[in-house]
Amino acid sequence: MKAIQQLAAAAAACVLLASGLSAAATKDAQELDRRFSRSTLQIATPDARLHKIDVWVADNDVRRARGLMFVEQLADDAGMLFIYPEPQPVGIWMKNTPLSLDILFVRADGRVHRIAENAKPFSTDTIPSNGIVLAVIELKAGSAARLKIRPGAQVIHPAFSLN
Repeated sequence: MKAIQQLAAAAAACVLLASGLSAAATKDAQELDRRFSRSTLQIATPDARLHKIDVWVADNDVRRARGLMFVEQLADDAGMLFIYPEPQPVGIWMKNTPLSLDILFVRADGRVHRIAENAKPFSTDTIPSNGIVLAVIELKAGSAARLKIRPGAQVIHPAFSLN
């Protein structure tokens, strides 16, 4: 009987933990919705798969500076798209960002130029694009490996010209 009570208590704790994580994710998403517009992009990977990602769009200096700072939870199919006014070398940092992220640097034609996987939370080290890019996509750490996103993958979104 005692084992059943302990099992029930453990199950209840798991439900509370899951609902707490869900509430945090909802709170983070609501805050992002207040600050950023939403869009959807797709990433075509070399294994002939098309992955849909719901993104918040950081399309001006204020939004790009804020990014995913202070966000504690991010859905597996969500991220942020940073769009710059023109192609340029870009550097990203993780200041005030508690999540580890995969950072995709994307050229103007929508091709992934470089991926920095598992960026360290709260780091002020600059993560460079190592080339000319128009955009950056930030995804939950592990997404690039899980989705098999590699340099050369094609990002499909109105921000990119498919030349």
